[in-house]
Amino acid sequence: MSYTLKHLLLALMAALSLSALAQEAAIRKNLPARLPQLKSIDEVRPAAMPGLFEVRVNGTEIYYSDAQGNYLIEGNLIDTRNRRNLTDERIEKLTAIKFDQLPVKDAFTIVRGNGERKIAVFEDPNCGYCKRFERDLQKVDNVTIYLFLYPILGADSAEKSKAIWCAKDRGLAWQDWMLRDQIAPAAAAMCDTSALARNVDVGRKHKITGTPTLLFTNGARVPGAVDSKKIEQMLTEAAKG
Repeated sequence: MSYTLKHLLLALMAALSLSALAQEAAIRKNLPARLPQLKSIDEVRPAAMPGLFEVRVNGTEIYYSDAQGNYLIEGNLIDTRNRRNLTDERIEKLTAIKFDQLPVKDAFTIVRGNGERKIAVFEDPNCGYCKRFERDLQKVDNVTIYLFLYPILGADSAEKSKAIWCAKDRGLAWQDWMLRDQIAPAAAAMCDTSALARNVDVGRKHKITGTPTLLFTNGARVPGAVDSKKIEQMLTEAAKG
């Protein structure tokens, strides 16, 4: 590459960089001034669609803007050629939970067989789908289950979760309720149930909006009451890394 051409390319790259910085500055200035709810912008970066910028706020909320912040789009950006929802993929990445960083002290553990495979599950005791899921989960062996009580369906969910958390054998109390409709005695007054509030905080932070939600060691997340065949498939994929 000639000396002149090299310097022309460097100058072009510098100009493009300055242009991108100016566009980001314009977005950061104009959007909050016109839309106060966007006062705190976490990140501005080019989107996959030319001329469009991704604007991230509140940690994981995604919007799209033109280069001047004159227009704001709320919705999904779809790659039609590859049939991919780029917005969902971005949010999934932002809300990913590293399995080894899960606060397992706020869960109780159920071990089946050798327990060599691992899965974490967020469940509400009043969730009908969770009860169906639990019946299928009984068919999965050689697994360690970290069960996070996640009472998001109402006050009664919180009371049932407290009773289960305060039971002498949490795993048994959970399965008695989910599989046999036998609720544990009310929580004792001295029982510390602060773990339940922390579970709700963790779930909200990572956009766990429904139960059951399954988390695997490879970072995969599966919402909904999947059957034992799907659980086995996901555990096998997780084992591969």
